[in-house]
Amino acid sequence: MYKLLIVDDEQIEREGLKAILQHGLPDIIIEQAKNGNIAVQLAEEFRPDLILMDVKMPGINGLEAVELISANQPSIKFIMVTAYDTFDYARKAIKLGVKDYLLKPSKASEIVTTVQRVLHLIEEERKTVETTELQRTALQRVMPIIETDIVTQLLFDHVHEVHLDELVELLGVHTANEKYAMTVLLPPGAESCYISIKEKVRTMGSGWVGAMYGRQIPIIVFPEADRSYRSQAVTMARELLAVAKADGNDGWFVGIGGVYESLDQIRQSYQEALMASIDPSLPVKYRFYEDTPVLGVTRDGYPVKQLEQQLFDRIRLGQWEQVRNDLTDFVRRYENEGANLVHAQQRVLELLWIASRVLLEMGVEIDTPMFSFQAQDYRQLRTESELLLERMRQSYTEHHERIEPDAIQQIKQYITDHSHEDISLEAIGRMVGLSPFYISKMFKDQLGINYIDFLTECRIKKAIKLMADPERSLKEITYMVGYHDPNYFSKVFKKMCEVSPTEYRKTLLGKSASS
Repeated sequence: MYKLLIVDDEQIEREGLKAILQHGLPDIIIEQAKNGNIAVQLAEEFRPDLILMDVKMPGINGLEAVELISANQPSIKFIMVTAYDTFDYARKAIKLGVKDYLLKPSKASEIVTTVQRVLHLIEEERKTVETTELQRTALQRVMPIIETDIVTQLLFDHVHEVHLDELVELLGVHTANEKYAMTVLLPPGAESCYISIKEKVRTMGSGWVGAMYGRQIPIIVFPEADRSYRSQAVTMARELLAVAKADGNDGWFVGIGGVYESLDQIRQSYQEALMASIDPSLPVKYRFYEDTPVLGVTRDGYPVKQLEQQLFDRIRLGQWEQVRNDLTDFVRRYENEGANLVHAQQRVLELLWIASRVLLEMGVEIDTPMFSFQAQDYRQLRTESELLLERMRQSYTEHHERIEPDAIQQIKQYITDHSHEDISLEAIGRMVGLSPFYISKMFKDQLGINYIDFLTECRIKKAIKLMADPERSLKEITYMVGYHDPNYFSKVFKKMCEVSPTEYRKTLLGKSASS
């Protein structure tokens, strides 16, 4: 149902237009105004979809009335009715957004056809708005999944170039400025606070929250350019810890990594955040990596960051013999330097804490490693360190053996069957009882590709099959294979297939027709 307003100072003109339109378009609701001032007032009350506006009227003329009405109701369309067919008039009318015009006098058929043409335009715009709103709603629903997945990929794997730019664009965060990572360590039993943490970060509008694993929540933060990184990080840490007070749980801790320019470096910031949280017993329940005690640098300049990075990577890869050698070498360096034994034992304990944090992110829960006594000499320190490390290795092995041998095949089949849905690593993890990050690692190790790449391959394969049906539009296919934005689908398709969906379909249907 459409509403139409006829504006003309001649009653006979108004009545004539009304009669013609009621006969040709009987479903239209029609009102009349005898001058521009009344038209402006009636437009507010009647809210027409289309106005037929006479140009020459007493008081304000038609073009002036169009300008006033459009200022408050830009969606209203106009057809000008005039006896003047001049270039200057037409140019001004077009500038005001007038969609068409009728010359006096006009045939009844021409009047109906012109009005129908503009009503068709209104209908198309309504459909576009409705489709856009559906897309917006769908994107709002899928945003948390996009957010957790991209954090997982950035912190624990490499995001394929097909996705990173588009995913970041969908999330609508300006990433050109500096960024850093935080990790929130929850006490046992506080896992239900994950939703509250996500909501807190969302309301602050400052970052992305990843999937929770082993009572740890990773966050990528985008600070404001006009405030210092430390002041903003402290504010955010306190806001997150306020959730703990509301929950009534002790044992929370927030680790804060260093600031980096590129998202490619955010993994290092995250590992620094883990390092900053290795001792949650501190009285202040947050700490910056730059404020943590340095593990120590030997006289030959052995880089501590390199050792930390090696530990993270080798434990994730299950390279326990290399981890043992690194630890033994670290103790030997302190011994050769004649370092204080108490100091050396503390530094070794910090390395073991790093190892426990990496295991926790993989879903292997272990007690915080602690020495039961102060070592009396370096030989005893090596023995006790290796014993603690061996317990970690056993926990890792037991966890790995508990995993169903065909888990990766189950996951592949699930993704294949449900690729058209809003699935995520977090949801898959709940299904098979594994952490999202461990699933990501298994995918890369066993299949040689990322989870998101495999999901994309499944969706593109399904899209290609659907393209063989000429009755389906590309927009329809976009939604059927699991995407919520046709533009994003088109970009991903072109990067995967090297041609646009439209070009690919033309070739596909052309081959079908020739065969």
